[in-house]
Amino acid sequence: MAFARTILVISGTNRPGSNALRLARIVLGHYHNANAAAELFSLAELPPEIFHPSSYAARPDAFAPIQRRVLDAAGLHLIVPEYNGSFPGVLKYFIDMLKFPESFERRPVAFVGEANGVNGALRAVEQLQLVFAYRNAFVYPQRVFIPQVKTRFDADGRLTDPDIDQRLARQVAEFVEFVGKLRAES
Repeated sequence: MAFARTILVISGTNRPGSNALRLARIVLGHYHNANAAAELFSLAELPPEIFHPSSYAARPDAFAPIQRRVLDAAGLHLIVPEYNGSFPGVLKYFIDMLKFPESFERRPVAFVGEANGVNGALRAVEQLQLVFAYRNAFVYPQRVFIPQVKTRFDADGRLTDPDIDQRLARQVAEFVEFVGKLRAES
């Protein structure tokens, strides 16, 4: 099922060479394989001026296209790394900078958690789901957790675990259906 609007796949960190970005590219590929419009946004693309304290009062012009991408998205698919038992601060800051309430109000959101530990960012995703529920997003219940993420890639950054790849593909296909049903109802 294709959409007139795209799914925005968000790599939830600005860390260079992150596993979240690797996974976001894999998820993006699954959307393309499902013939669903999707695009990637990495928090590494945030303009530096967004981090100036004056941004709370007035968002810099460089942030407007990012805000527009979120508002225009049919749904959001977040790839969430676990940092210190939670999700990255830069992800929370990004959320704080987006317009309230319209950025997430009634917007479908899916989550992939990844961590070097054994729980695959379960805590980080659950904490983030509370934020999105507060913002009245439609939280897609099927999450994918990837533990010991650094062992899941080969030297060229390709995913080596076919089970995880299959779970990501299934999540994408089911999220496309979820978004389509919600759009049909609205």
